[in-house]
Amino acid sequence: MARLRATLSGLGPALVVGAGGLALWEGVVRGFGIREFLLPRPTSILGQLVDHWPTLRHAGWETGRIAVSGLLVGILAGVVLALVTTRFRTLDEGLTPLAVAVNATPIVALAPIFNAWFGITGTLSNQAVVIAVVFFPVFINTARGLTEVHPDEVELMRSYASSEWTILREVRIPNALPFFANALRVVAPLSVIAAIVAEYFGGPQDRIGNVITSNAGFARYDVAWAAIAVASAVGLALFAAALFVERVSMPWRVASGDGDSLTTPGREP
Repeated sequence: MARLRATLSGLGPALVVGAGGLALWEGVVRGFGIREFLLPRPTSILGQLVDHWPTLRHAGWETGRIAVSGLLVGILAGVVLALVTTRFRTLDEGLTPLAVAVNATPIVALAPIFNAWFGITGTLSNQAVVIAVVFFPVFINTARGLTEVHPDEVELMRSYASSEWTILREVRIPNALPFFANALRVVAPLSVIAAIVAEYFGGPQDRIGNVITSNAGFARYDVAWAAIAVASAVGLALFAAALFVERVSMPWRVASGDGDSLTTPGREP
């Protein structure tokens, strides 16, 4: 119960700021007479969200499914490759610079290429974009956590004749968990962005990206903003899931308040 109260008290400032921002948005649009096609009022967006809820719910589910599947595969691939490169130093020195270079590639450059490779009518091309976006931050940060271990800790383990597997399990992986957790907090909402951007370049029309572009094309901007609100909700849900994973896997870090963020390479859409 105390933990629940602490969580609610932590959400309080964010809820107050969010409600204040929406109220200010509504007031500015009404007070200055801003046209709806330029900036719809939050109440108009809410009305369209209710009116088009079946369509938006289905689109959010489809986009969320692509984001989550790509997120899981990207995380798994990034962690596995980080473990492999940590074991083989030559592979680490060769792959890490390449990963950093590929990570700088914009999403808009990847989507058309993956559409050509995997087809434009299915989900595989969009999932491939999400996997590529998620993979590199997870790989780079996890590999950094596995390798940036204090030499004294490794020497101590080796003085007890510990195997490399034991050192990995007892020293390197615990050291890498905070790095992995920070990467996870970044890529969880980023997977939704990647999925939506990929949808701009084709695919079935029942997804968030296509709902946004089609309604914006017909000047139904309030419906487009309602779709954006659904996408934001999906991203927030994945971010909350990442925080939950961090809390469960590293309760000592949460208890000590050690939440300082680590540097994670970003990606421009």
